[in-house]
Amino acid sequence: MKITVIHGQSHKGSTYHLAHSLAEKLGGEITEFFLPKDFDRFCVGCTKCFVESETQCPHYEKLFPITKSIDESDVLILASPVYVYHATGAMKAFLDHYGWRWLVHRPEEKMFSKQAVCISTAAGAGMKSTNKDMADSAFWWGIGKIYKFGAAVNETSWERVKDRKKQAYDKRLSLLAKKITKKQGKVKPSLKTKAFFNAMRIMQKNGFNPADAEYWKAKGWTEKKRPWKQ
Repeated sequence: MKITVIHGQSHKGSTYHLAHSLAEKLGGEITEFFLPKDFDRFCVGCTKCFVESETQCPHYEKLFPITKSIDESDVLILASPVYVYHATGAMKAFLDHYGWRWLVHRPEEKMFSKQAVCISTAAGAGMKSTNKDMADSAFWWGIGKIYKFGAAVNETSWERVKDRKKQAYDKRLSLLAKKITKKQGKVKPSLKTKAFFNAMRIMQKNGFNPADAEYWKAKGWTEKKRPWKQ
């Protein structure tokens, strides 16, 4: 199993420890990226990724190592501490660069058989909205199975988090790791994902955007082929 972890911060606090612990429990090959250290660009809104090609994005080369790792992984972990009830700016800036991969444009077929976990922590609250920030992108990328893990650690330092809380998180993570492992190789997209895909298929058949329409046609998706049936 290959696991890619995208950390929405560069320090190793509570969110890092939970995300890394889950990755280790999965027992596979782990690749980690830290934002903004490993990717620190903001989308400039040039729209070239949409109307031409993602390779025309001015940040394509810098983003490519992360994209490659995501594509080669079986499990993707998106982790962010809560910043004003949302994901970090670094995580948001990173996700902004993948609009072209949404179902409405040019989704990657590998995504439909992957699993993703969105992890967030806070001293207080905001995990639900923060996980939603990341899960929205995971869904629109077409990822087959998405889990959410939120933890109110009640501290600003992992070292000060109470042992009983750490033990409870460890137990939850172990159970989650078992679910992911059991699901590995058997992932199918949800009915909701299939419904959105079919709606986009009709739109692409009518040629909404030439770059997207050509992509869908080349994949055979505007006819009978589907990305989850390889």
